[in-house]
Order: sequence, then C-alpha cells, then structure tokens
Amino acid sequence: MTRNLPQDALPYKVMAIYKFADLPDAAQLQPALAELCAAQAIKGTLILAPEGINGTVAGTAAAIDALADFLLHNGPFGQRLQGAEVKYSAASTMPFLRLKVRLKSEIVTLRAPQANPARAVGTYVEPADWNGLIERNDVVLVDTRNDYEVGLGTFQRALDPKTQHFTQFKDYVATHLDPSRDKKVAMFCTGGIRCEKASSYLLSQGFEEVFHLKGGILKYLEVVPEAESRFAGECFVFDERVAVGHGLVEGEATLCRACRHPLTPADRADKAYVEGISCPYCAQDTARHAAAQERQKQMALAARRGAAHLGDGAVQAAADARARKRAEAEASRARNAAARP
Repeated sequence: MTRNLPQDALPYKVMAIYKFADLPDAAQLQPALAELCAAQAIKGTLILAPEGINGTVAGTAAAIDALADFLLHNGPFGQRLQGAEVKYSAASTMPFLRLKVRLKSEIVTLRAPQANPARAVGTYVEPADWNGLIERNDVVLVDTRNDYEVGLGTFQRALDPKTQHFTQFKDYVATHLDPSRDKKVAMFCTGGIRCEKASSYLLSQGFEEVFHLKGGILKYLEVVPEAESRFAGECFVFDERVAVGHGLVEGEATLCRACRHPLTPADRADKAYVEGISCPYCAQDTARHAAAQERQKQMALAARRGAAHLGDGAVQAAADARARKRAEAEASRARNAAARP
C-alpha cells in the first residue's frame, strides 16, 4: 500500500518501534542497548520490559540503521524482535533533547498479567480492510485510548470507554462488554500497541473474535485517502505537533500550558481559556493557575531583559517546529500536484 503523504529526504532519521516479546533478560539487555545508542549519538526514549520493547528515537540514517541491525538481527536480542512494528520517518532537526533507555515492568501499563500479546493476540486488520469491518452491524467498535485523546477525534460509531488511564480499561470491559453478547469486537489506538495488548486481555476474558487496526490510527491516516476515511477529527500525538489529520498533516489542536490538555479551536474560544494560564478543562484548578501565572510573569520579565526563559524557549521552539512542518507539508503537496498527469 502506498503512502498518502510521501516524505522528503531530511538529515535525521526517526524510528518508532514496538514488539511484544518474551524478554526475561531485559535488565541485562538495557546497558548494551544504552551504550550503542550513546555511541551513535541517538536521542529519544526506548522502554525495555520483560514483555518487549517500545519507543521512538532519532539520529543519522547510519546510526538508526545500526540500531535496527542491533535490535533485529545481530545484537543480543537474537531473533526475538523479528516482526516488530517499525515505522521510519524523517526530520529536519533533531526532535529529542536527550537519550533515555528505561527499564519498566510493562511497555504498556495495564497491570493484567493474563494479557500477553507475545502468546495470544487478536486478528490484525490492515487499514485498507478496516472500513469494511467497522461498518458491519455485528461488530462492536471500541476506542482504547484515553478520554482527552478521543475528544479530538475518533472513528464513526466507536464506543468511548472514558478512561483517564489505560489501567481503567479493565473496568470498562467488566461493566460494558460481555463475551456472550459481544461476539465480535474491533479495537484501535494511536499506533497499534495499546489495542494489541487490549486484544490479548479480551481474549483472556473469554471474547472469541477480537480484531485490531494494524499500525493504529496513524497508519490509517497515512495510507487511506481522506475521501474514503471513516475517522472524524484529529489524532492526538505525543509530541510538539499535538495532533495530526489525514495525510499526517499537523492539525489545529494546541496544548493548555497549565494542564497539558489538548485544545480544539472551540476550546480556545471558551471564556475559561486564557493563553498560558487556564482552559475549560482546568478552569477550577486555582493552584495550577497560580503556577501558570507565575511562569507567564517570569517569561515576560525575561523577554523585557532580552533573555530567553526556559519555558519561553520551549514554546517558541514548538511554534517554530509547527511552522516548519506546515511549510514542508505544503511544499510536498505542491510537488505531488505538479507531478500528477
């Protein structure tokens, strides 16, 4: 399947990877992985756990290729990460400030030992086949993301568990889903990893036919033409873009600098929204507002002195990155249009 938005050649290569695999020696693997990444000047975050690996990192093309070889072919992992979900993209500047190689008990925290995607997982559904599945009347469609993510956009007809943390998904299943009634359940998430674990959990609870979107919403938005899409709104992402739309073009959402909740244009038009200080989602949190007001004050003082405040610099860097990505996307669309017969 071809991509909906081709990427240009840029100086930094970004690798997003996850794989549920039996890694009982994760603690022993961590130092060697951290050493290789440091030697290659790779930055970003990788999480190792007995259940697998998850993370996103960036570096030169040669550095990322060396890391991929280490993980998938010739390193101490052996063949255990073969078949990992790996996505490559490009960046004009280094998108991460530092390197973190963390050891955790889970790569996706559900706190349900019976959910083990390395041993039992639902049926993967390619983005091209997703519309046909979710339009069936006998399929229950569930969004496994948290409420603030669902609020920005989701698939038509999808159920919202209204969770604030993924660990609460178990309670939703217990109270809202029934294996004797819900014979076919389809699930999705941002990149595929959460719903993969959720599908394993449902199987452990007696659900017989469980499906999940391969590559998640991001892969769907990348490869499915907008005219055929069943996704409404924008997809929240965990970086300075905040959200993306079809073709992975940056969306209109921003973050509240006080509570970090994503905000739509309608949220920013609400009377409770004060840039950098409050939004409709934290309007009653006066302690948070006081801290935000002090931060804004320090940024203003730094600006008057002609100095860069840390928070000010971070906001400006994010704004610069958003502007750059918009320009790159517009240039790519223009080239694609010019190349059409």
